[in-house]
Amino acid sequence: MGELESIRVFLAVAEQQSFAGAARQLGLSPASVTRTVAALEDRLGVQLLVRTTRQVSLTSAGTVYVERVAPLARGLAEATEETREAQGVTSGLIRISAPMSLGLKVLPAVLSQFATLHSQTHVALSLSDGFVDILEEDYDLAIRISGPPADKSTIWRKICKVSRVLVAAPEYLTAKGEPQSPDDLKDLACLSYRADAREEIWELANGTDRRSHRAEGPFSANNGDLLARLVLNGEGITLLPRFIVEDDLAAGRLVEVLPGWSAPELWLTLYYPPYDRLPLRVATFSDFFETYVKETRPL
Repeated sequence: MGELESIRVFLAVAEQQSFAGAARQLGLSPASVTRTVAALEDRLGVQLLVRTTRQVSLTSAGTVYVERVAPLARGLAEATEETREAQGVTSGLIRISAPMSLGLKVLPAVLSQFATLHSQTHVALSLSDGFVDILEEDYDLAIRISGPPADKSTIWRKICKVSRVLVAAPEYLTAKGEPQSPDDLKDLACLSYRADAREEIWELANGTDRRSHRAEGPFSANNGDLLARLVLNGEGITLLPRFIVEDDLAAGRLVEVLPGWSAPELWLTLYYPPYDRLPLRVATFSDFFETYVKETRPL
């Protein structure tokens, strides 16, 4: 391994404070990372890291070395990326945060097709239904399904609206009675979706008629797929983005409840750190994702 690659590996170990963590980040074996750092220390004639059974830390010499080589490594990586971008070549790593349900139902096809067209770009995807601070956790892009953006510290790009639908299993409605208006929901088990897994308020509209209903039931959760499974099991009614339950609706496993009433639409939005200029790899993925959602897989 060349000296520049050795430095890159060493910096990853210093950042992660772990040989195993650096190996996962770089896609190398822990043994390879250990050998590379040891060889770098041999070439320099100094010990850069202190190894213990619990963690890895920098020696005083290692601290000085990081301060000198880290800016050089970043500058070299930026120069390489800028040169590739000038030629229209996308490459490098994109770290993306996305909701669990969207990740499972929509992103596999997106990632497969994107990789075919942009083989030099690696997408590292993290799925979570909780709010992710992309600045604190160093993401290049976050895909969110939520209300209108309110975060002033990031750049955002609205992709499309996401409709929601009240659903239940036919067997549940047969046993409990199908509601004819939102007022009837008070006698039924309403499973709520919230990030904090507490009760939610369903704001429903039918023309100019507006009703609010507190979703109270035996379960609440912060994951739409779990709620869809519970409803399929006959546990009650829930309000979810249509794309989560569209297959079950088409197959008749679920039916729409109060079809004349609708909940406020959500937004599918891309969030970015406050870039001066959007990196080509991030812009390319964003454009590809938007085109796929609008033309191939409408939500």
